[in-house]
Amino acid sequence: MHIAILTFDGFNELDSLIAFGVLNRVASAGWRVSIASPTPRVRSMNGLTVDATATLEEAHTADAVVVGSGVKTREVVADRALMARLHLDPTRQLLAGQCSGTLVLAKLGLLDGIPACTDLTTKPWVREAGVDVLNQPFYARGAVATAGGCLASPYLAAWLIARLVGVDEARSALHYVAPVGEKDDYVARAMGNVGPYLVEPAAVI
Repeated sequence: MHIAILTFDGFNELDSLIAFGVLNRVASAGWRVSIASPTPRVRSMNGLTVDATATLEEAHTADAVVVGSGVKTREVVADRALMARLHLDPTRQLLAGQCSGTLVLAKLGLLDGIPACTDLTTKPWVREAGVDVLNQPFYARGAVATAGGCLASPYLAAWLIARLVGVDEARSALHYVAPVGEKDDYVARAMGNVGPYLVEPAAVI
């Protein structure tokens, strides 16, 4: 099972790397989480450099794709050559947009008729793309999910784990990363946001 996190130059560390950490709490044979980028190395909004572990083309065959956010997302969606390299397909993949990653999904036409979540900065741009923006941290319909706010990235990770492996595994991953003394409350809150959208059975792909 391969989950690719699309990570572009100027990426938000909290979005890509928290999702990467939570998703890697799954100890399942064949489970792989990668940072997929258009170049071999990308620099974050705060100067952190990360080496890609997969290409954008490898993300096309991934079982799930998280589209991370960053300060250059509007440049990404304006780059026709770059956008042409993104061939995401909700008929065979789970797709998740984090904050301005929601704008990428919108520009790819993957949110037509689907309301979405995003961060407050990106909200007007997603609306300009014709998508209704919800005032909540997480929303999913079918194979597409979106989250708004950096610390909502564990919700996307939990949704993916629940869909691909199971709800118990999602709870376990969240419990692992939750603050000590708040673990049960944290898991309950997170799953309270994700649970209503787990209408499909696990391992749908």
